[in-house]
Amino acid sequence: MTKRQESPPVRLHRRLGNADLSGVGEVRGALREFLRYRRPPEEIDVAELLLSELVTNALIHTRNGAVVTATSAPTRLRVEVRDFVTGQEPAPYVPNADDGTHGRGLLLVQSLADSWGVTAQALGKVVWFELHGRKP
Repeated sequence: MTKRQESPPVRLHRRLGNADLSGVGEVRGALREFLRYRRPPEEIDVAELLLSELVTNALIHTRNGAVVTATSAPTRLRVEVRDFVTGQEPAPYVPNADDGTHGRGLLLVQSLADSWGVTAQALGKVVWFELHGRKP
């Protein structure tokens, strides 16, 4: 009996310029296209939403651009957004009523991702999330 080999992970890699908020839609589209035949539609929708939140945070709060890496393996999707500013640790907080729609991004990540976190780098940090779904 031969052992079935698991397919190797595949990656999407994009760089966004500083304060390039138009790049958020472009990277969302790239992620959707990258995942089209690799993940179920519901998981793609969640991944797009969470990616938008992390990229927008990186571009607004660091103003130094961001690098997005998405890695799709058969049972796991990992999306990382790296910025290049040291010493700014993101943390979810409960926004007050005056915040409008601001301040909810990390709360969405916390509630919709199977896991998430922040990894410090020599320059900047990586905020990441994982979805543990199955291939379509």
